[in-house]
Amino acid sequence: MTIELPKKVNTIIETISTAGHEAYVVGGCVRDSLLGRTPDDWDITTSAKPEEIKNLFRHTIDTGIEHGTVTVMLEKEGFEVTTYRIDGEYEDCRHPKEVMFTDKLTEDLRRRDFTINAMAYNNNRGLIDIFGGKEDLEKGIIRCVGDARERFTEDALRVLRAIRFSAQLGYSIEERTKEAIEELASSLKNISAERIQVELIKILLSPHPDYFRIAYDTGVTKVFFPEWDKAMETPQNHPHHCFNVGEHILHSLREVPPDKVLRLTMLLHDIAKPDVMEIDDKGITHFHGHAKAGEIMSRDILKRLRMDNDTINKVSRLVLYHDYGKGIMPDKKIVRRAINKVGEDIFPSLLLVKRADILAQSEYKREEKLEKLENWKNCYREICKNKECVSLKTLAVNGKDLIEAGMEPGKKLGEVLEKLLQEVLENPSRNTREYLLSRVFKSTSDA
Repeated sequence: MTIELPKKVNTIIETISTAGHEAYVVGGCVRDSLLGRTPDDWDITTSAKPEEIKNLFRHTIDTGIEHGTVTVMLEKEGFEVTTYRIDGEYEDCRHPKEVMFTDKLTEDLRRRDFTINAMAYNNNRGLIDIFGGKEDLEKGIIRCVGDARERFTEDALRVLRAIRFSAQLGYSIEERTKEAIEELASSLKNISAERIQVELIKILLSPHPDYFRIAYDTGVTKVFFPEWDKAMETPQNHPHHCFNVGEHILHSLREVPPDKVLRLTMLLHDIAKPDVMEIDDKGITHFHGHAKAGEIMSRDILKRLRMDNDTINKVSRLVLYHDYGKGIMPDKKIVRRAINKVGEDIFPSLLLVKRADILAQSEYKREEKLEKLENWKNCYREICKNKECVSLKTLAVNGKDLIEAGMEPGKKLGEVLEKLLQEVLENPSRNTREYLLSRVFKSTSDA
């Protein structure tokens, strides 16, 4: 088994080896190479101590020297080089009390999370695979190195990382590893929201976002996303649906591109349904007001997960409007007003959200729904092609123009601009400076 190492990586390994030490690429870059993928970065592990590495290379940065990591800079490109180490006892489900350096590669690989991440390679010795990582890659299995309970006790985030790798690679989780996840899922409460958010996003952006189901099955979501458990346990007894709320969401995740805002929107678009569910006398479930309630819930959930404000704003608005205009066969006037209401920045995304929602429902009236949605899309394309005004941003006059025309600054000015916009939304041909200013003077004289 040969891995083609980048020239600079091989230079670092050879420099360390020539000085009498061992050095290998390790972890994700080996895994990805075996899968025929191009690694994002190349991590190097070595028997040399940090100070010895610093003496071997002209330019280094102490990026994590207390844990044995030095970044070697070659022509402005950085490569992390870490000394073989053994982690001491873990006390907070994340950090070892102490880190001890070792000169044995086996000991360093033994402390790693999963077999597929515990392989090393150099051109001299080839692939070092002590724990069967290559075989697990071939079988499509996520399995912990050694005792799964020990690995998850060392860093509780690994219970979510196992699900993440499963979703990214389309692999199953080995039974004992899965049992350990179920047993230790509650330890995730010791992990920061920021770290959980990173893994959640990687799951959602993976080729298999519906593998998020595993997080529910193993009790993981109960710790950081209890709203999801309620969704997975809420039925939808309605002609338009063939899945419960959670399963509908999982199916919808597969119907949008791997974009953070889109996948988060689908994850949360029906999250409020369990809280607003009503059952009529025929046993049919109804979820009136779930979009508005979902907007509020999605903001709270995303804030709890320490998501950035731009993402929170876009996702919550898409959740609010995901049912907007449902069932309407639109014309351009309706679509212009919809773009203005929803926002130009997210309207294209809303169309994708609506499509995914439809495709995750039952086949009842599906073709009719998709036909109406196609009309929304066609109207939107024509509006964009004609560069029709849909917001104050593209109105032919602004506040400065009105002031120069003699209006006083203040609340009245804003009201006049909004009135002009409403007229242009009705008839885009009126979006000219001359016409709009004439309307201002006419309304002023009438007053």
